[in-house]
Amino acid sequence: MPRLPLPLLALAALALAGCAAPAPARRAPEFLAAPPGPPRPFSPAVRANGFLFLAGQIGTDSAGRLVPGGIQTETRQTMENIRAVLARAGSSYERVVKCTVFLADMSEWGAMNEVYVTFFPAGRPPARSALGTTGLALGARVEIECIAAD
Repeated sequence: MPRLPLPLLALAALALAGCAAPAPARRAPEFLAAPPGPPRPFSPAVRANGFLFLAGQIGTDSAGRLVPGGIQTETRQTMENIRAVLARAGSSYERVVKCTVFLADMSEWGAMNEVYVTFFPAGRPPARSALGTTGLALGARVEIECIAAD
């Protein structure tokens, strides 16, 4: 059996050592605490495996009341609520990669979009799904959940 020259043998050993690198340690999910206000049976956000998963937000004020004014006012407040959750988690709209929009009435999709698009960096909208529902919490017109890269 032929013997490999020492420099070639050293390179082979280095290459094999790189293949055997240990997998990065996984951290346990981090459940972010809710801000003061009405108690809710869920976390506003959970950090796990390099992502920040936000619970759905609706257009409520700091007292937990739905803001009046229709779909655009609710969408603006919903997006501001999302901004606040992202900020508390050390993130921002620039890190959002996916949103899901729930609408009480799909005919309001265009009016919701007019407000929604103003919250993301130009040319970098996240992936998104939108669907109609038969009802949302507190009689909301819109609910939006997001996933951000951590």
